[in-house]
Amino acid sequence: METGLDGTNLEGLTIAEARSAVADGRISATALVEQHYERITAVDGPSGQGINSYLALSRERALAQAARIDSMVAAGETLPPLAGVPVAIKDVLAMQGAPATAGSKILAGYRPPYDATAVRKLEAAGAVLLGKLNCDEFAMGSSNENSAYGPVRNPRALDRVPGGSSGGSAAAVAADLCVASLGTDTGGSVRQPAAFCGVVGVLPTYGRVSRYGLIAFASSLDRVGPLTKTVEDAAILLEVLAGEDPCDATSSDRPVGSYLSGLNQSIAGLRVGVPAEYFGDGLDPEIRAAVERAIEGLRAAGCAIHPVTLPHTRYAIPTYYVLATAEASSNLSRFDGVRFGLRAESATTLSSMFRETRDEGFGPEVKRRILLGTYALSSGYYDAYYRKAQQVRTLLTQDFLKAFAEVDVLVGPMTPTPPFKLGEKTDDPVAMYLADIYSVAASLAGLPAISVPCSETAAGLPIGVQIMGRHFDEATMLRVAAAVEQQRKLQQSTAQ
Repeated sequence: METGLDGTNLEGLTIAEARSAVADGRISATALVEQHYERITAVDGPSGQGINSYLALSRERALAQAARIDSMVAAGETLPPLAGVPVAIKDVLAMQGAPATAGSKILAGYRPPYDATAVRKLEAAGAVLLGKLNCDEFAMGSSNENSAYGPVRNPRALDRVPGGSSGGSAAAVAADLCVASLGTDTGGSVRQPAAFCGVVGVLPTYGRVSRYGLIAFASSLDRVGPLTKTVEDAAILLEVLAGEDPCDATSSDRPVGSYLSGLNQSIAGLRVGVPAEYFGDGLDPEIRAAVERAIEGLRAAGCAIHPVTLPHTRYAIPTYYVLATAEASSNLSRFDGVRFGLRAESATTLSSMFRETRDEGFGPEVKRRILLGTYALSSGYYDAYYRKAQQVRTLLTQDFLKAFAEVDVLVGPMTPTPPFKLGEKTDDPVAMYLADIYSVAASLAGLPAISVPCSETAAGLPIGVQIMGRHFDEATMLRVAAAVEQQRKLQQSTAQ
């Protein structure tokens, strides 16, 4: 158990607790930051547990921000909502002056001259930015084994993956190496690692949080979301992050309500849909039992439970892997050795520079997806693959809209299995892709979703439950998530 300089326990430290300790003068923001850096040094590197969640530390910027918060406390000024809270950033988001590698060799040495909107909003709200977090290369992966800078280990079981692509973001929160973090979710990359590491992960509605400053993988799917230790923390962060951004034409101008104020409202009377397709073959029995217990807990809290059907769910994985790879093929064409990052030194012509830079800089999974996407977009195959996938995406979205005409939220498993062992699926990309079976449909439909810890396996591995909401109805989704979290706390207290 790690203790802060004033005796503050860093284990499980929440946003509200950290801000309160700083505001009350029980610990300075500077001391809290230093304590987190000490823990990162002791735990994250090879001399500790070797979690490998951080790729770079932004100590100078963090200490400057902490000093600013400390001066506000000393002057008795009104503090912003994240005052002094240590937060870390997935390395696909631009952070001025810090490396932005996206987990790839091809961006080695690149330091953005600007902040992503999400990063800027965090700092404006008083957060202290500790550094950049490891991830699958260009956010392509479900295990965080595709990073050019080594895999991330799951703090709950060091021989297992933390999930991906935001594995570093989930692991850092789970290991108390930051109070909260930012990740990105294209097909499950916030929610799946949250489930694997036993933390909370939110996928906001597409357009709810600005993507400006995000190194793009698939622009119609990419979203920025928080990973936190509690649902309350997720609501606090989402309030800070949400809103229209003139720098992002896809951001929504719909008003942002208070996600925090509704968390403790009763969920009695809410209609909870249970998709039959999410409980079929391939679902681990312990996960099935845990999710069913969570659903029964919602029933006991006064929710009406309704079976629903999402008939096109079986097409979600192939649809996602056509559309996401096609968009990746287009987005990653900008990495060619001309403007930033790696340039092959041995090249003698322009065409050889393009070819050799991309060959040296991209890892095997990124190359695989670029090739798949280029094929799907090629002459003669566009209609058969890309256009057809877009049509199926519409059908998937219509399934959800029909379901939400009858229910307020959908609840089901987050992952088909508990976190698997490092190396277990690296030689079988199809098996790896199938790990996203419960996450990609919400991504394709643009829906908000959240992963909340609901139980553990007999071996002590985390189990997450997924709650999906209507477009822009994060408030109801978070209310239900808070109820599931409360059930879990009661279970734990009873077991003790």
